[in-house]
Amino acid sequence: MLTNIKENFSHLFEDKLIEEISQVGVIKEVKGGDKLIEIGDYLRSMPLLITGAIKIFREDGEGDELLLYFLEPGDTCAMTLTCCLGQKKSEIRAIAELDTNLIMVPVQKMEEWMGRYKSWRNFVLSSYHTRLMEMLDTIDSIAFLNMDERLMKYLRDKRNIGKSDVIVATHQEIAYDLHTSRVVVSRLLKKLESMGKIELNRNSVKIIAL
Repeated sequence: MLTNIKENFSHLFEDKLIEEISQVGVIKEVKGGDKLIEIGDYLRSMPLLITGAIKIFREDGEGDELLLYFLEPGDTCAMTLTCCLGQKKSEIRAIAELDTNLIMVPVQKMEEWMGRYKSWRNFVLSSYHTRLMEMLDTIDSIAFLNMDERLMKYLRDKRNIGKSDVIVATHQEIAYDLHTSRVVVSRLLKKLESMGKIELNRNSVKIIAL
């Protein structure tokens, strides 16, 4: 575990803190598509991503989901931090985008390290800022971008997260993430294909020029 932590967090944390994380942290492995956090859960630990990716959702009153942001290696989730420290129920749903390895840090240590380690405090504050900017970006996309622009941004984000031009997802799954209908997504994907920007295959989209 120590090697994995150093590879992802040595540029952020001092050696002593990395050693403490390796002592109290619990490794968790999840498969792509697995649910890590459900809305309404009480959280007793905070995830630090080692490998993979996680997508964070909010849910409206009718049960429809909205993708807020992705987490990548070296990241944590500010919403999880808030729930842990405030002992409140989760207001987000977290689903693994890829096969993912995490280190789960107990909430008691999170609070202790805030006072003991400047690097940890800076990491927590930076995480809050980064996630806030990403949520504002999501709000801006909904408020100011057309659905075709939102779709292209989504495909670019998925490519960057998966580090592949081939995005494995059904039209319905994309529609869920974008909080729209499958019919709309299918129509826009076909339009992008006719423009030579993507290539549609069964349950996948290949990015050519976005």
